[in-house]
Amino acid sequence: MKNVTVVFAGGGTGGHIYPGLAVADALTALAKEQGKALRLVWLGNSSGMDRNIVEKSGSVDCFYGIPSGKLRRYFSLKNVTDVCKIFAGCVVSFFRLLQLRPAILFSKGGFVSVPPCFAARLLHIPVFTHECDFTPGLATRLNSRFASKILVSYEETKAFFPEGKQTQLIVTGNPVRPVFYTAQSERGKQFLFKERSCDAAKPLLLVLGGSLGAHQINKLVTQNLNWLCERFTVVHQTGKADEALTHVSHADYYPYAFIYSEMCDVIAAADIVLSRAGANSIWECAVLSKPMLLIPLCGSGTRGDQVDNATFFAKQGAARVLVGDDADAQHLQEELTALRDEAQRRAMAASCASLCGGAQPAKTIAQLILENIEEKKSV
Repeated sequence: MKNVTVVFAGGGTGGHIYPGLAVADALTALAKEQGKALRLVWLGNSSGMDRNIVEKSGSVDCFYGIPSGKLRRYFSLKNVTDVCKIFAGCVVSFFRLLQLRPAILFSKGGFVSVPPCFAARLLHIPVFTHECDFTPGLATRLNSRFASKILVSYEETKAFFPEGKQTQLIVTGNPVRPVFYTAQSERGKQFLFKERSCDAAKPLLLVLGGSLGAHQINKLVTQNLNWLCERFTVVHQTGKADEALTHVSHADYYPYAFIYSEMCDVIAAADIVLSRAGANSIWECAVLSKPMLLIPLCGSGTRGDQVDNATFFAKQGAARVLVGDDADAQHLQEELTALRDEAQRRAMAASCASLCGGAQPAKTIAQLILENIEEKKSV
């Protein structure tokens, strides 16, 4: 396979980039095993974090920025200007794909992926689109109109698509970076406790506030810090927005503004994870069989995807959930007290392992992409 190009499209947030990079890693490895040469190109937001994350990863050969806009579900003057950006994105995507002539376009979602998927359809380029969340977002709903294959993370998600799309749906799971499958607890502990030791008798509670920070979770932690540190060794990723918390000094409290390359080992070292319910975070924890207490983002600023994700994991016995007004000090302490029980944690860990099923979704998707390329060549 000479000079075959595969285009990845997606961005706007890390949640629409990191899973795509996981697929890029798996695709590169699988192509190498099979003696096939691929060129991977990424179409992402011309402004924002996309270029930095993609180029830093080393998984993709080339990044091209495109104009992108977002259609909001509420009235905003930004909708007017963003429609123009979306149109510009379609034009730029069309000519970029015309130049690249890829064998396939893989979309990881987000508002930036819609123009490339539309342009690919016009150019008769096969489109595979993937949805991380339990319920499909607007971008995936739009992209599914242009896609030959619609990949979803959950069997139940298929019910949210029209009957005419059912034959195009494939359940793959959510792609997770390969490093999570080789994570080591001891490496995580060496990173966390290299400067001061911890109380090994206490369960390790990992609090994830995201790259920017989850202010609601951070506030709960600070309000209950004494209670938490009496019962747990608390490792807290505060996020950059609440970076001031990294200066808080307390016994058995280990704050970090952001953890990236070591995160897989840090999660492996944890006994319990307290987190939002973004699709990527909870799948990374599930791959490592970690019991979770989830506080999903909810309210008018979200479509409710995190609540849907958290509810599904809770029904499967892999997580406990605090939603809305229940996310207070009393309920936090009650849930974490229950999770101090080792038998409870073992049961939840087993549920996580059952959800993941031992498969690696990134490899599954990479194989589907290569099979499609081969089918296209044989026609």
